[in-house]
Amino acid sequence: MFDWLAEAMAALSFVDIFNGCVFITFTLCYTYQLFYVFVVLTRRHPVCVAASNHKFAVLIAARNESAVITNLIDSIKAQNYPTELIDVFVIADNCTDDTAAKARAAGAHVFERFNQEEVGKGYALDFGLKSIWRDFPDAGHEAYFVFDADNVLDANYFREMNATFDNGAQASTSYRNSKNFGSNWISGGYGLWFLREAKFLNQARLTLNTSCAVSGTGFFIAADILKRAGGWKWHLLTEDIEFSASSVIDGVRISYCPMAVLYDEQPITFRDSWNQRFRWAKGFYQVFFHYAKGLVRGAVTNPKGYRFACYDMLVTIAPGMLLTVISVIFNAAIVILALTGTMTTGVAIASALSSIFFCLFNYIVFMFVFGVLTTFVEWDSIRMSTAKKIRNMFTFPLFQLTYIPIALVALVKKATWKPIKHSISVDVSEFSEAAATAKGKE
Repeated sequence: MFDWLAEAMAALSFVDIFNGCVFITFTLCYTYQLFYVFVVLTRRHPVCVAASNHKFAVLIAARNESAVITNLIDSIKAQNYPTELIDVFVIADNCTDDTAAKARAAGAHVFERFNQEEVGKGYALDFGLKSIWRDFPDAGHEAYFVFDADNVLDANYFREMNATFDNGAQASTSYRNSKNFGSNWISGGYGLWFLREAKFLNQARLTLNTSCAVSGTGFFIAADILKRAGGWKWHLLTEDIEFSASSVIDGVRISYCPMAVLYDEQPITFRDSWNQRFRWAKGFYQVFFHYAKGLVRGAVTNPKGYRFACYDMLVTIAPGMLLTVISVIFNAAIVILALTGTMTTGVAIASALSSIFFCLFNYIVFMFVFGVLTTFVEWDSIRMSTAKKIRNMFTFPLFQLTYIPIALVALVKKATWKPIKHSISVDVSEFSEAAATAKGKE
C-alpha cells in the first residue's frame, strides 16, 4: 500500500512540477503583452507629418494573379500622392497565365522570372530588386514597398507612409485589414488576428518607441538597407519575420503607420488555410533556430533602446504554440500510461486530464477575450454585419485552436510553397467609407 502511495505521490509531483513550469514560463514570457493592451487603451499613438515627398518603388511578387493584380495597381495609381514619385514593378514569378500582360496594361513595369529551383517570395523579391538596379540605375528610389498581388490600398496610403519615412523610419509596416472579412469563419479568423496584431502589438510598440514586426505585406524598407544587404537576402519560408528578426539584431527599428490602410484577401477554405499556416509555422521554427541566439545576445548587449526590442522579437518568434502542444502531449502520455497499466495511479490521470483541460481552456479564453476586445475597439473597421461580428468573436478561438495540430505537424513534415488562389476582385472605393470612419475615431 505504501509503495503504491509513494508511486502516486511521485507521479503526481512530477506531473504538477512539469505543468507548473509550463505555466510559469508562459506567464513570464507573455504577460508584458497585457501591458501593450493598457498602452493602446490609455495613450494616443504619435502622428507623423511630412516636410517633403519622397520617391518610392513598389515591388509586387505575383504568381498567376491575373484576377486581382489590376485592382492593386489601380489603387496605387489613384493615390493622393504624386504619381510620378511611385514606380510600380511586378515580378511575374513562374506565371502560366496573363498576369504579366495585365500588369503591363495597368501601367506597371514587369519582370518575368522563370526559376523552378529557387521558389518563394524572397527569391522573387531579390530578382525584382536586382532587375530594377540593373535597368533603372538612376531612378532615385529612396525606399521600396512590398505588397501582395491581392492587396488594395486606401487612397491616402502613400501619403501616410511617406510621413513615416520622412520622419526617419528605415522600415515600417502598416494597418492590415481584410477585404473579405465576412466570407466565413476562416477569413474572419484571419482578419481578426491581423487587426489584433496591428492594434495591440504594433501600435503599442510604436507608442512605446520600440521596434515593430513586418507581417507579410504592406511595408517599406529604406533603399540603403537593401543596398547594404546586396538585395533581398532573406529566403526562409517566412521572409517577412526573418527580415524583422535580422533588423532588430542589427539595430534597425521597424516603425508602424496606423493611418496607412491596406486590404488583404484571406483564404476561405480550410485546405488553403492549413497549407498557408503550416508554411508560417515551419517558417517561424526556421527563424527561431537561425536567429534566437542573436536575439538573446542582442537583448543583453545591444544599445539600451534596442534590448527590449530583441526580447520582444524573441518571444514573437519563439514556438509558444509548441510549448502548448508539448504540454498536451505530455499529459496525454501520462493518461495513456496509467490506463495501460504502466503506471498504477489514478491520481496522475486526474492531474494530467485537469492540466490538459486547463491548458486548452485558458488558451480558448485568452483568444476569446482578445477577439472580443479587438472586435469592439476596431468595430468600424470590420466590414460585415453586426450578427457576423458577434459570431466571429466566438469562432475566432476555434480558428486559433486549429494552430495546435498545425504546429505539431510542422515539426516533422517538410514544407513546400503551395499557391493560394486569389479571386476576389474589388475596387478600393468600396472600403472608403469604412476607412474614413475608422480614421475619424483615432
